[in-house]
Amino acid sequence: MTALLLAVHVVAAILAVGPVTVAASMFPASARRTRAGVSGGSGRSGGSGGSAGSGGSGEFGVGAVRLLHRVCRVYAVVGVAVPVFGLATASSLGVLTDAWLITSMVLTAAAAGILALGILPGQEAVLAALEEGAAPVERADTARLAMLTGAFNLLWVTVTVLMIIRPGSTTGA
Repeated sequence: MTALLLAVHVVAAILAVGPVTVAASMFPASARRTRAGVSGGSGRSGGSGGSAGSGGSGEFGVGAVRLLHRVCRVYAVVGVAVPVFGLATASSLGVLTDAWLITSMVLTAAAAGILALGILPGQEAVLAALEEGAAPVERADTARLAMLTGAFNLLWVTVTVLMIIRPGSTTGA
């Protein structure tokens, strides 16, 4: 049963946290490159087909920025499965009181707080400004989002490293 819980925990982390880290990292730059009046359902405007190497203008429509925010919002909810299955795994391994796990739980809570209280509301504010035609957005708004996203990503990298090396663990790492 422990192996199954661990597998679900790892797969949930990859499939839920991964998309959030990528989409949140792309959001600030995409918002800065958004042109007013470009609805951009496919993401990029200009060029032939809108692919990155097509010689297009490289400017994003509001639709692309809206999609990045939606990915962050939806996968943040799905990401709740990561600590749930992580706690179940830790309980079955008998490591709930190990320092590395407690540290990981604190860092995970900090990452969740940054996402819920900083990144998602910040993205919503930038997106609302873009939808009202305020492109380009304020550089300070996107710089703050980039900083928060960097902190969020760094926390997840730290948690991942702690999960792999498990300092002081006696479970065979």
